[in-house]
Amino acid sequence: MNRRIFYFLFILILLTADQLTKAIVAQKIPFLNSKSIIPGFFNLTHIRNRGAIFGFFSQSGSQFLYVILTLASLAALVFVVFYFFKTPTSERLMLISLSLILAGALGNLIDRIFRGYVIDFLDFYVKKWHWPSFNISDASITIGAFFIIFIFFFRKGLKCSP
Repeated sequence: MNRRIFYFLFILILLTADQLTKAIVAQKIPFLNSKSIIPGFFNLTHIRNRGAIFGFFSQSGSQFLYVILTLASLAALVFVVFYFFKTPTSERLMLISLSLILAGALGNLIDRIFRGYVIDFLDFYVKKWHWPSFNISDASITIGAFFIIFIFFFRKGLKCSP
């Protein structure tokens, strides 16, 4: 367990950064308003996402969808925790990847349970084309998933045939 302390601290730091930035945005930027950071490229925009990552299904307003997304988040969290503890400590990149996903899943789950929605605020765009708003948790999950994909495709000795 002591060999995993780094990963627990990493998760705690990411989770704290996520919750702190969301709280600051909620306090300083009115809902549906923006603060320009890099004109023509990046705003902080206070969005309340009741859907999935990057705003998918956010416009549905369905209580059923909220329950399904919350349960799916919990199930995914249990799955990732299981693999986190099953992964040998020698698999550092995999543990970092799982830590990123755990921190992100926890951050968004905390919002979903205590707020009823997830605060998204990172708004990148070029002219009228906007990437869907996201937060630190979404970024953590995405980066962790890309690392896992990288590990599976580029691990030494990977065999693609059965």
